[in-house]
Amino acid sequence: MKIAVDAMGGDYAPVEIIKGSVSGAREHGVGIILTGPEELIRKELAKHDTSGLDIEIEHTDEYLLEGEPAAYAMRKKRKASIMIATKLVRDGRAAAAVGVGPTGGVFASALQVLGLLEGLSRPVIGGQIMGFTPDTMLIDLGGNVDSRPDQLLDFAIIGTVYARKYMGIPNPTVALLSNGVEEGKGNEVVKESYELFEKSGLNFIGCLEGNDIARGNANLIICDGFVGNVVVKFCEGLGSVTVKWLQETLQGKLPESEIAEMAATLRRSTIPADESGGGPLWGVNGIVCKAHGRSKAPEVAKTIGTAKYMVETDLVGTLTSELAEVRSKINIPFTNA
Repeated sequence: MKIAVDAMGGDYAPVEIIKGSVSGAREHGVGIILTGPEELIRKELAKHDTSGLDIEIEHTDEYLLEGEPAAYAMRKKRKASIMIATKLVRDGRAAAAVGVGPTGGVFASALQVLGLLEGLSRPVIGGQIMGFTPDTMLIDLGGNVDSRPDQLLDFAIIGTVYARKYMGIPNPTVALLSNGVEEGKGNEVVKESYELFEKSGLNFIGCLEGNDIARGNANLIICDGFVGNVVVKFCEGLGSVTVKWLQETLQGKLPESEIAEMAATLRRSTIPADESGGGPLWGVNGIVCKAHGRSKAPEVAKTIGTAKYMVETDLVGTLTSELAEVRSKINIPFTNA
């Protein structure tokens, strides 16, 4: 199996991306195709032991920069490194692609090159945001900053399929994130979504507030990507400062080894992305995994492992068949709009 990795995406590219790709190739037994400027990539690869590894380079001089509007970048940079990585999946040279760069660019390239599964209008990113609540996922984490009610329902359906098949939760509970638990709370999108969710046939339990996330009061908490991204980054920031506070407070009061163990446990419990790496774009007709922009080598390697697992478990085939079944049961038409 070969995984295409955009070597130029992320805050620490290409150094950490290439380092993580070498580790990922060795740890997970996969081939890697790095996309980006060949001379630069070769220079970084020379710093690592690549003996026995299957690592190729697909040259391109173009790559996305943080802050570039995705639509503009995709028009101007048709050979951007993330676009090349995604095309390798389309053309069958790679089984999956990994991107650490701007979320908009990863989404745009996946949509443009691979397209969506039948019946979906948007891809979505979802995942666990707190280790304290391993059976709770927030969807969307940043891919869609504005979403219609029917698109939020798409996210809930995809999340339900994923929770059933990959988390082992037979009948996952679904909730809308709002500013109150009462029906009628929220903005217009949440209010309209509430009515749609009630008729959906999903295990919808109503609205939840922000403090319910840490309590794990639903398996799937649905919101648009603007809200979801703010929430996940708030949790990451709170986790980081709490870990720092813990280390400083306990300094000299406990052995260093105990403090380090407690800090690592707290970090895993509050910032799971540091432990698991990135996850797949759900709903795309191919495997594309997106890691956090600040990912370093360990997170890149873990994301490569996730991509391999998604290929081995046939994420696309599973979602395709399960989505059709769920849609037929709740009698909601396909949109593709």
